[in-house]
Amino acid sequence: MSINWVALGVFIAFFLLVTVLGFVAARWRAGDLAQLHEWGLAGRRFGTIITWFLLGGDFYTAYTVIAVPAAVFGTGAAGFFALPYTIIVYPIVFMIMPRLWNVAKRHNYVTPADFVRGRYGSDLLALAVALTGILALMPYIALQLVGIQVVLQAMGLRGIGFMSDAPIVIAFLILAAYTYTSGLRAPAMIALVKDTMIYTFVIVVVIAAPIKLGGYAHIFQVAQAHFAANPASGSVILGPKGYWPFATLALGSALAAFMYPHTITGVLSASTGNVVKRNAALLPAYTFLLGLIALLGYVAIAAGLHPATTSLAVPVLLNALFPSWFAGFAFAAIAIGALVPAAIMSIAAANLWTRNIYKAYLRPDVSEAGEASMAKIASLIVKLGALAFVIGIPTQYAINLQLLGGIWIIQTFPAIAFGLYRRWFHHLALLWGWLAGMGIGTWMSFTQGVKPTFPLGGVTAYIGVESLIVNLIVAVVLTLLFDAMHLPRHRDETVDTEYEIEPEIVRPTTTLGTSQPV
Repeated sequence: MSINWVALGVFIAFFLLVTVLGFVAARWRAGDLAQLHEWGLAGRRFGTIITWFLLGGDFYTAYTVIAVPAAVFGTGAAGFFALPYTIIVYPIVFMIMPRLWNVAKRHNYVTPADFVRGRYGSDLLALAVALTGILALMPYIALQLVGIQVVLQAMGLRGIGFMSDAPIVIAFLILAAYTYTSGLRAPAMIALVKDTMIYTFVIVVVIAAPIKLGGYAHIFQVAQAHFAANPASGSVILGPKGYWPFATLALGSALAAFMYPHTITGVLSASTGNVVKRNAALLPAYTFLLGLIALLGYVAIAAGLHPATTSLAVPVLLNALFPSWFAGFAFAAIAIGALVPAAIMSIAAANLWTRNIYKAYLRPDVSEAGEASMAKIASLIVKLGALAFVIGIPTQYAINLQLLGGIWIIQTFPAIAFGLYRRWFHHLALLWGWLAGMGIGTWMSFTQGVKPTFPLGGVTAYIGVESLIVNLIVAVVLTLLFDAMHLPRHRDETVDTEYEIEPEIVRPTTTLGTSQPV
């Protein structure tokens, strides 16, 4: 395949634009980047608009644009589980995340493990949450780089030997440089460009492609005929056997989504708890966009495309139906859509390492400047590990481990979500519950070839939900047992009133999305 120079030129132009923005972001609402909460949370200053773009940027990733239509292209209706999942998740965010923001602000918590340590007084439980977060994020970051790799291949940049990896290495170096320099401000600023570009290209594609292919009625007819001829691969209408996997995947994914450290990092960067609540009401606009993205799987079927892998369905569709300049614009949007979450994920992992491992166990007396310096270095190491993962290990392993990531991160839900309301659970019971959930969830997944569902009692369901149930049963039973044995609980450094949202008076401002409470 020859290089599409027009598409590549447009791609490079937009990539250079966001690179400049990434470095300029260091001076945007400038703060002391030698402090961890300034580098890693942008000083908790983002208002409603910026937070909306930032949360959308780290929740709707490049791999979402690639993987969701790829799932629909390969399996049909089952791939649409992402839609109810993103509808369920926002009421959960509305209920619990403002409470986390409030208590985190009052106690200068930077990570979810900080909150767990303060709430339960348990270093071991906090360590478990931190390690789970880092473990779940590594393959997730790698998949963002895979997203960039896919669009580079679609433009003809394949190469031989080292040259095949050179473009992704260059993208990594750029990402590492501006994340190190600007911290969370860089992906926040770039998210404005990224989301605008993705909205533009998706809306254009879902309008123009059906016109070229005879309308949506024809597209659905072709998809129906395709799956009728290949019933083992999927169907346009979900069959009865798919109900439980579909429903539990949606529910489990919703419970896990905002337990990921990068989404919590986005929440904690907001200026007030009310900003978080407003975003929970506004973010479903992205679900509308996700529905349009998912339809591209059927569009690719109707276009008669036969990509080498399902992940190439959207890139091949763009090359087949649209002029090179527009394909380049769309590829740039997807690649930039990888940079934003990859940056936030690496920052979140660095925050966990610095606060909950390095400071907690290796250098308890580290200064604030030392914390920030270590976090910057850690963010580079995390990205380097993800890069090595993409270059040295087949892509399917990154995908499979990311599926495991959701099963792992959901095990932190009891300690974080329930802890935001009551401290009923004993910290040792939560630790044993976490261990049971991690163990049985990993075992279930590997026995199924690292797949997300497991048949249990005649019902096939999402392993994340099944293992979470085990986690909760163990935590409840052991809490009752430990309390009956009068095992002591550690001190809770928070008080109930610190979780409530305080009334705010907004000072008028001309700065986009950065109004501050008086």
